[in-house]
Amino acid sequence: MAVTVLNKDNFKNEVLKADKPVLVDFWATWCGPCQMMAPAIEEISNEREDIVVGKINVDDEPKLAQAFQVVSIPMFAVVKDGKLTNTSVGYRPKDEILDLL
Repeated sequence: MAVTVLNKDNFKNEVLKADKPVLVDFWATWCGPCQMMAPAIEEISNEREDIVVGKINVDDEPKLAQAFQVVSIPMFAVVKDGKLTNTSVGYRPKDEILDLL
């Protein structure tokens, strides 16, 4: 499944009302560690059909970033049944991202 680009218009339906756990990647184009994480996030999205993987560009969606108290990126958040269940900040190996789920 492809990574879903999340924004204020689709966030509620794609994340809060999702029937699967959602891995949200908060990132920015200027962020080196975010760019390093992108291939792993893409792999997770393609390998795991039991989750939804979404990306939020913090520069384009500052209110969503603020709602999740993002102060450093990359930040990964896991939302299950509309509730935040786990977060991680900074570059992480793929297996550590999977462990968040």
